[in-house]
This record gives sequence, C-alpha cells and structure tokens, in this order.
Amino acid sequence: MGDVVSSGSPLVVDGRDGAIFDTTRIDASARVCGKDGIHEWIDHRDVMSLLDAIVYIAEDHSRAIGLKHVRADEFWVPGHFPSAPILPGVLMVEAAAQLMNWMFNRKRGTKDLGAFLRINNCSFRNSVTIGDDLYVLAEEIRFGSRGFTARTQGIVRGQIAFSADLSGMVFRTL
Repeated sequence: MGDVVSSGSPLVVDGRDGAIFDTTRIDASARVCGKDGIHEWIDHRDVMSLLDAIVYIAEDHSRAIGLKHVRADEFWVPGHFPSAPILPGVLMVEAAAQLMNWMFNRKRGTKDLGAFLRINNCSFRNSVTIGDDLYVLAEEIRFGSRGFTARTQGIVRGQIAFSADLSGMVFRTL
C-alpha cells in the first residue's frame, strides 16, 4: 500500500533522528481510508475524531500512518495561543492513541473501545500549527488479547513533532 518513493516526501524525516520505521517508500498522498473507514473501527466522533485519513497500514497491521490536517476552525484554536495557535501536545498524543486503537482493532477484526492507560518516553520537539499536515506513525510493541502498546511519533514538515510509547486496554466491545 503506497510504495512510491517521492523526493521531498513529508514522511521522510530530516536530520539525525529518523522515523520509528522506514517511511522512504511510502506515498504520503495515498489513502487506505478516510474518516468513514476510521469510524468503522474506532468510536471517536465529532471534535474528538482527530485523524482525517489512514495513509498506510502494513499487511500484518503492525505499523500504520495516520494523517491529521490542522484546520483554523478546530475547537482549541481560539484558546491555545490565539495570536499564534499551536496544536496542543495532548491532542497529538490522543491522535496517536486513536491510530494505535484503530490498528489493534483492525488486526483483531473487532471494534473494541480502547481505554488509554499510559504514556511513556514522551517528548515534543516541534510545533504543529494551522495549515500543517501531521503524519502520525505507530508501530506495534505488543498487541495482546486485551492490551496493546505501540511506539508512536508525529512528523510535521519533515521534522519529528513528538514521540511517545502508548499503552491501552480493551474497555468494552462496541
């Protein structure tokens, strides 16, 4: 799914620290699914449905890339530094948690509501603002029968915006 090499791809990280998995052969313009396809597998809606599309999913569902278009009409813009709006880090991490839950559900073939349990090794490196495309990467560390852990990362403008290891568990089946 999307193995076109494109020079200047927004998924190719500049600098010494690279992406958590090889993104050089992934087409950032590809679409596995949009919001409707995401909603088939996770229950987030309205202002808390943070992913706009899935760009890539590995055949074994162990790695995925989601896309969030950062818009001027989002609920946080008027209050999170109105003179220079910056996407709150907690929403970047929430987008990654949604991608992790989507991967877990797709892999299992069930629609489970995942409760977010833990954030480890989290750091923020670059700001994300209106007009940016935030690519959210997730790589399975462990997906068990009721729990799941993934290494996640956000890439914006060819730079790492955040990285975190996230854990969740099945709260209930939807």
